[in-house]
Amino acid sequence: MARNLRAKIAESDTMVIHDVNPAVTEKFKQEVGKVTIAENVREVAETATTVITVLPEPHHVQNVYQQMLKPATLRSEVVNTHERLFIDCSTIDPKSSAEVANVTHSSGSGKFIDAPMSGGVVGASAGTLTFMIGCPPEGVDRVTEVLSLMGKRVMHLGPQGSGLKGKLANNYLLALNNIATCEAMNMGIKWGLDGKVLADMINSATGKCWPSDANNPVPGVLPNAPASKDYEGGFGTSLMLKDLGLALTACGQAGIVPQLGPHAKEIYLACEAQPETKGRDFSVVYRHIGGQE
Repeated sequence: MARNLRAKIAESDTMVIHDVNPAVTEKFKQEVGKVTIAENVREVAETATTVITVLPEPHHVQNVYQQMLKPATLRSEVVNTHERLFIDCSTIDPKSSAEVANVTHSSGSGKFIDAPMSGGVVGASAGTLTFMIGCPPEGVDRVTEVLSLMGKRVMHLGPQGSGLKGKLANNYLLALNNIATCEAMNMGIKWGLDGKVLADMINSATGKCWPSDANNPVPGVLPNAPASKDYEGGFGTSLMLKDLGLALTACGQAGIVPQLGPHAKEIYLACEAQPETKGRDFSVVYRHIGGQE
């Protein structure tokens, strides 16, 4: 993401970077050049017109924004007269995001936008990410201009928090579709069907979904899928557990009672608890249920 951003912004623009691992920022500077390494996140916020954050968990986002916005309120106007823009591309729960947004806005430090992304490491490297944003209508054009430097599609889903809600709803469905695909492929193969033929049929019929078409869980069906590489790479089960957990938490906060999600979470937890399936692509559920490899 940062590499694409530096390559596409104007030569005269200053890019300020920070990471908890100094070796990462030093390596990036050596490889890319034309960047300034900040000693802390407060320095980033004080220097930049647009601040982009990507962090693992809700508490990381809360801590980073606390450091950026304190001890004193940031100037609301910066060098080029644009109000400072904070774009958080982390996948966290909507409640935590709303709390950070409220602090950002009430302090007068700038505008906070939730913009979780989809596309993984491959999309980040290729600049083909999809961003789902939550912001007022008047902010869409400016946010889209920034995120289009790192992705190919920016979808406005509504006010602040809407991007996260859309992302979590999507990944909730993905979690369930993956398990269903693993079970369906396992059924067909154990009934004597050829895996490739079965997958081709499903992907030409009503059962087609991303796990069946692009990330089929049966080894050998798709040569480049994680399943054909001992389930290495791809979207880790631990990441799916995180997103599924966030979705279930958000459901509880909204009074929604999901029927399948809790059981799906148990299946992914079981995968992470077994040495032969732990730390692998989430399609490894196929191995967990005893699928033929």
